[in-house]
Amino acid sequence: MPDALYADTSALLTAWQPPTAEAADALDRTLRLLDEAGPAALTRAHRAGHVTASALVLDATGSRVLLCLHGRFRRWVQLGGHCEPGDRTLAGAALREATEESGIAGLWLDPTPIDLDIHQVSCQGGSLHYDVRFAAVAPAGAVERVSAESVELGWFPPDTLPEPLAGATAQLVAPALAVYARNRPRPALDVSEVTGTR
Repeated sequence: MPDALYADTSALLTAWQPPTAEAADALDRTLRLLDEAGPAALTRAHRAGHVTASALVLDATGSRVLLCLHGRFRRWVQLGGHCEPGDRTLAGAALREATEESGIAGLWLDPTPIDLDIHQVSCQGGSLHYDVRFAAVAPAGAVERVSAESVELGWFPPDTLPEPLAGATAQLVAPALAVYARNRPRPALDVSEVTGTR
């Protein structure tokens, strides 16, 4: 895993344009981590800190977001986690995690990150997660299924998120909705609209 994933992550983040000053600072720190630690920075064995991948999942209408009540730290958060040996791309890792934690097959994920956040976690006795965040959309009629890592899953309107909410989760809503707006299927035009023969 780590060499292909490391190459993909380095290329992805080097080309990425961070949307905020906070994300730009996190990007600088993450690129420094990748440069100093090499492929080990993508494994949880790198206890000082490692890159993780997550996704904020929207429903097919773009009117709800899917969050999980995390079993370990008891806060509502987007889906995601550690990279695994089979992961070859960071977007693929985020999609795998979102699929595993939601139980929803057929998620669509935009391969361009929407945010990057660095935060302290308790794994490995205390570490930093350099979490690269993506936006994903569930297929119509998707039914979620709670995984072993979650106490609960729930769909919430973007302007009515649950409490207690993990620190940087709310800031993902606006960029995820922007991804949805750019990529949602457009309705087919009626023939009369094209020909002007109403």
